[in-house]
Amino acid sequence: MLDGCGRTAPRERDDRLVVSVVGASTRAFAESACLAGWAVYAADLFGDVDLRRAAVHVVSASVGLGYPRGLPAAIAAWPPGPCVYTGAIENHPDIIDGLAQSRPVAGCSAATVRAVRDPGRLAAAIRAAGGSFPETFADPAGLPCDGSFVVKPLASAAGRDISRWRGAATSPAAGRVWQRFIAGNPWSAAFVADPQGCRLIGASHQLVGRRWCGGRPFAYCGSVGVPLDHVGRPLRAVFERLGAALAVTFGLVGLFNIDVVIAARGDVYVIEVNPRPTASMELVERATGESLAAAHLAACGWASPPLRRPAAGGGPMIWSKAIVFASRSGDDVVIPPDRLETATAAWSDADGMSAIADIQHHDSRIPPGAPILTVFARAETAEHSLAILRQRVTLLRQLVAGIP
Repeated sequence: MLDGCGRTAPRERDDRLVVSVVGASTRAFAESACLAGWAVYAADLFGDVDLRRAAVHVVSASVGLGYPRGLPAAIAAWPPGPCVYTGAIENHPDIIDGLAQSRPVAGCSAATVRAVRDPGRLAAAIRAAGGSFPETFADPAGLPCDGSFVVKPLASAAGRDISRWRGAATSPAAGRVWQRFIAGNPWSAAFVADPQGCRLIGASHQLVGRRWCGGRPFAYCGSVGVPLDHVGRPLRAVFERLGAALAVTFGLVGLFNIDVVIAARGDVYVIEVNPRPTASMELVERATGESLAAAHLAACGWASPPLRRPAAGGGPMIWSKAIVFASRSGDDVVIPPDRLETATAAWSDADGMSAIADIQHHDSRIPPGAPILTVFARAETAEHSLAILRQRVTLLRQLVAGIP
């Protein structure tokens, strides 16, 4: 039952340990924490149907609260327990400080976030660890205007508002950087860090700016998982060296990832570090059965019950995921969740897990260009998994277009 502020009424008394989860989208971490035995209280921008199934209490921060400013006040009245932040909150370290006023933050501190998101400090740490970082400038004066650089916001998330630099005179310099564009293969490496060390837990190819998803250029559109035993030894060694060095240099704790581009000659360029659980990590959990929420909370000093979700049956599989975006032209759309789940039930049965996620509430209006949902696929090879994923995205986009 929703109230006028987009909240669900808390369920009856629950004796499980409580974790608060906040961010732009909290569904993936909330599901993982729930399966690890935690009672989840969540606040995000969407209040998705599947989030409400996993969590004890949900607040849609886009309704009444004001995102992200209202998050500290929203969680202050919740039962005691650690707070985990997910995507985009790293752009608001002051909000992390605010969250810490009412409960311990399980994750990187605001000071750590400020440091690791500083391009100059990050570049120095990467180069000290023997890695590469693209040339990055705070001012475009003297830079070529031929698209060999991109202009991007310092407060970036999911590739939004990134574009090739063509010398637009009206572009403000405040809050932006100009970075040399690195052509190549985008990867993500996922880690968990604690006082004893840093562990590489997974890797994935990133799907960036894919038109078949409806994504804009540079937008994060999904991932294709890469089992660690499929990562070549030299590249795995680079990932492990960089992860360990960054964890020590900045004091990273819990789950974090490194986004890189592997250039044509094999050079590995670090693009950014996300000091929190990320969107690609749920592919690791689906493939291995390891609860990443439990791993994150344990690394931050909060033990979970000794539970492990089994991986989907049928032997080792490559999982992939894509974000399906609404068409950038046309009117807002309203999509009945029951129709989506009925239409994709056979996929879920075949995969052994839900094939769609981030299912928006029945009265949610999805504006042009906004994300509609997430779709998954699994197969024995990355190529087959991606082919199934593309087919499912195409069918979903056709279904959405046909819903009045």
